[in-house]
Order: sequence, then structure tokens, then C-alpha cells
Amino acid sequence: MSNVPGAPADLLRSLTRAERLLSRRLGAVLADDAISIEAWRVLCLLADGQGHPMSEVSAEASLPPGTLTKLIDQLVDRNLVFRRIDPIDRRRIRAYLTARGRREHARLDERVRASIAELGITGMGVAETSEPGTPPAANLVRQLDDLIGRLDPARQRVHADAAGPHR
Repeated sequence: MSNVPGAPADLLRSLTRAERLLSRRLGAVLADDAISIEAWRVLCLLADGQGHPMSEVSAEASLPPGTLTKLIDQLVDRNLVFRRIDPIDRRRIRAYLTARGRREHARLDERVRASIAELGITGMGVAETSEPGTPPAANLVRQLDDLIGRLDPARQRVHADAAGPHR
């Protein structure tokens, strides 16, 4: 590691360590319900009610397609998720939360949020780009999402497409 605070290696180390420790903490919260961190990521993505193609779920949950298929099979067996053929592109399969899945997600989300609140994230410094009245944890998430968008070529294309043609 560099002797210069804030060096790229420090950012990578800090983000990796924070992700691992937070995953461990939330894994303990979810363990009582036999929900893995990977399953939690899938439930959170599907909680928007839009239904998502399996390829998108795989990318967003950081799971290889084969592993995701096994995980989705387990969630289907627990009546938390169901799959349907995409009505627009019949070659694609979309995953959705069942009514039970939505209830379970909401219940677990409360427990996860309570666990994160115990960390005292509200005492963190707020970046210059933060909006007044926005909780510091939300600002941190927004900043990390922005960083992910800058690092992920697939997201860069999506954002460029959404912005429209440049003049």
C-alpha cells in the first residue's frame, strides 16, 4: 500500500474491506431466514416490481449465469420468485418477486436497515455534492453508484444512450 493517504490502492482496500465486513454483518442478519447475501441482492433488485432479465440479474448480483440459475431455482422453490417469458423478446426470461417474496423482502429490509442504522453512518462527513436534508448514508450510496457508473463500461453505454445524441 502507498504511504500517501487517499492513494488508489487505499481506495480499493477500503472499499473491499467495507464490502466484506458489511456482507458479513448482513449475512448474520439474514442467516436466521436462510437467505444468503447473494439471494438478498437478487430480492433487492427484483423488489422494484419491474421484472428483470436473467442476464441483468446476473450482472447486478455479480453472479455467473449458472450460479444465478441455481439460486433462482432455490428462490422459486421457496415461493419467493417466479419466472416468465419476456413478452417483448420471447427468447429472454424475466424474474419477478412473488407476493410472498415482496412480503419477505419488506420484512428483511427492515431488519437490514436497522442493522445498518446501528453503524452510526449518520455521523459520517457529507460530500460537497450532497443535497441538503439527504441522509449521509444516501449520499454515500449515490457517490458509490456514480463511481460504479464510471467504472462499468456497460453502465456507461446505458447512460450515454439515455442522454441521447450529443451535438
